[in-house]
Amino acid sequence: MGDATLNGRELSVAAYLRDHLCPQLIGRDAQKIEDIWQYFYKGAYWRRGPVTMSAISSIDMALWDIKGKAANMPVYQLLGGASREKVMVYGHCTGSTIDAVLDDYARLLEMGFQAIRVQCGIPGVSSAYGLAKQKGGKYEPAAKGVYPEEQLWSTEKYLNFIPTVFDRIRNKFGMDSCLLHDIHHRLTPIEAARFGKDVEPYHLFWMEDPTPAENPECFRLIRQHTVTPIAVGEVFNSIWDCKQLIEQQLIDFIRTTVTHAGGISGMRRIADFASLYQIRTGSHGASDLSPISMAAALHFDLWVPNFGIQEYMGYSEIMLEAFPRNWIFDNGYMHPGDEPGLGVDFDEKIAEKYPYEAACLPIARLEDGTMWNW
Repeated sequence: MGDATLNGRELSVAAYLRDHLCPQLIGRDAQKIEDIWQYFYKGAYWRRGPVTMSAISSIDMALWDIKGKAANMPVYQLLGGASREKVMVYGHCTGSTIDAVLDDYARLLEMGFQAIRVQCGIPGVSSAYGLAKQKGGKYEPAAKGVYPEEQLWSTEKYLNFIPTVFDRIRNKFGMDSCLLHDIHHRLTPIEAARFGKDVEPYHLFWMEDPTPAENPECFRLIRQHTVTPIAVGEVFNSIWDCKQLIEQQLIDFIRTTVTHAGGISGMRRIADFASLYQIRTGSHGASDLSPISMAAALHFDLWVPNFGIQEYMGYSEIMLEAFPRNWIFDNGYMHPGDEPGLGVDFDEKIAEKYPYEAACLPIARLEDGTMWNW
């Protein structure tokens, strides 16, 4: 089984699989994972892009699952065996106020998380990125319907406020836990440089997506001003998106995923390339990616030599019921389990109870109405 989730553009991927790739799988040898990957990548002529690569990723995951079951081995063993005993994951802390964030941070520490991503509401800004819609709930950015929610954004209010959140966290909980934060492409390079410099006393594990990465050269300016580690890549879909950032050592963690960057086969190439520059993996793991994707990521994480950390938002009870799985979570670490293949199943009868509903990710505007990066 594989996962081709592309949140907000899922029907495009479904059509690409149905109309183009799946018919060409009929009669092929499922053991030839690399040849099938190259066939769909090189054979399409219109290479790369999130739709194409998400479709290829899902097939690649499914083929690794088939090969593991045929060999009666977990996928991480097929990749070369474990490079570690367990996979460090980070959870999501969210709150509309600093006090709410502190409460949620304490909750995640009690659950055993050693690493925690922190997002907080910003005074004077109606909707900040990363906030759960209700207290104690999980963050879900997409809203049902065909029209995206429009959110207002103020860079100035954000830059002035967020360092105070980290200050309160470190003062209350100390420096031992790994503290992460997602800027979500909201800053210009010089603003990101200011942010990274301002938060250096709080020793962030990383600042994620500080500025849009279409122009990799922008990250050189950030590097000149701060030693706060940089994580980038959840929207990347091939090694070519990562090339300049990695080989010029402009980032510290590459966040590509098995679902969007060519499956396990594509991720192996990216990770091996990153290892030449001492850049580690830190794969995206939002809950809009199914437990199939999470299982594939954990097998990859257990094997990959230059592993850094893995995002783990967790799943609703409905999702866990529909996707029986064998992974283990214990005290902030996970293991994919030792069942053959990916070690996750899919209950189609349960899934039939929940037909597809269109949903959109939000968009952002500045307070004067200018379109901005969400």
